[in-house]
Amino acid sequence: MNAPERIRLTEYSHGGGCGCKIAPALLSEILASTPIRGLPKDLLVGTESSDDAAVYRLNDTQALVATTDFFTPIVDDPYDFGRIAATNALSDIYAMGGKPLLALAIVGMPLDKLPVSVIRRILEGGESVCAAVGIPIAGGHSIDTLEPIYGLVGLGLVHPDKVKKNSTARAGDVLVLGKPLGIGILSAALKKGKLSEAGYRAMLACTTQLNTPGEALAEMPEVHAVTDVTGFGLAGHLLEILRGSKLAGEVRFDSLPMIAEALEWVKQGVATGASDRNWKGYGEDVQLPAGAPDWMRKLLSDPQTSGGLLVACAPQAEQAVLAEFSKRGFAEARTVGRLSAGAPRLAIV
Repeated sequence: MNAPERIRLTEYSHGGGCGCKIAPALLSEILASTPIRGLPKDLLVGTESSDDAAVYRLNDTQALVATTDFFTPIVDDPYDFGRIAATNALSDIYAMGGKPLLALAIVGMPLDKLPVSVIRRILEGGESVCAAVGIPIAGGHSIDTLEPIYGLVGLGLVHPDKVKKNSTARAGDVLVLGKPLGIGILSAALKKGKLSEAGYRAMLACTTQLNTPGEALAEMPEVHAVTDVTGFGLAGHLLEILRGSKLAGEVRFDSLPMIAEALEWVKQGVATGASDRNWKGYGEDVQLPAGAPDWMRKLLSDPQTSGGLLVACAPQAEQAVLAEFSKRGFAEARTVGRLSAGAPRLAIV
């Protein structure tokens, strides 16, 4: 093992990955008084629905998808950190049904603490993901910071009529989740020095798997809404769908795909501080079964870094959606719930 890999990146950050997100309730309070003025008619998706990216119509057949995502280290290995951050950033493009076009790097590093070789490896990890997608990192910006920060501005293209918003689900839709839950729990175990090698491999496999099914979902008219599950947890991002679509939701807890080691750790009380902040932000809009154990709450609110796509589709499209996930290597994609008419609340059964 060479010198750069001996540095523990997580020691330089107060949080990690999408667990660094500002909690939903506080973010809503911050943005509540933000003025929205003079929105152009070609802005198809803006800030109105807490969606994954902005979308701007360029012409009758092309719309620009624009997003940015960055965070502090969730793992210690510099190359892996770069890969995870880049994969997570591009996920927002796929969640809108788009195809990535190019990226810009966002780099903040404590230059007095990290060797140049470590910083270079972080950037190489991000570049490897973009190379796999077939897009360039065409520029970026860097600053000297107290904590390591890395991410991307992602730009992509989608047909204006095929944009997949998070606010257009319909009553009767089924919910499909593309990746297993538990990334935040594994990151907490890693920071405590408890995560096994197998757990780390599972964590890396999930967080570096690009959500490419999003492109194919754009071609399915019966797929009504899509989002990716990241820092606000499954319950938080599903609530965004429910609130935006003005629907009620039900999730069958036993149907949720979970990383096995994450389930073991959360039952022993291992979780991130962000899961508690997330839960408080949900208010009274998530109902657990009577007598539900506390670990169930922590799993539902667990922040997912580079998590899976959450799809709302008509029942007749369910098998086609699952087949698309399977074809692209998402072996644990599952149907996990259903939407119905009613107040925007989520029931866990």
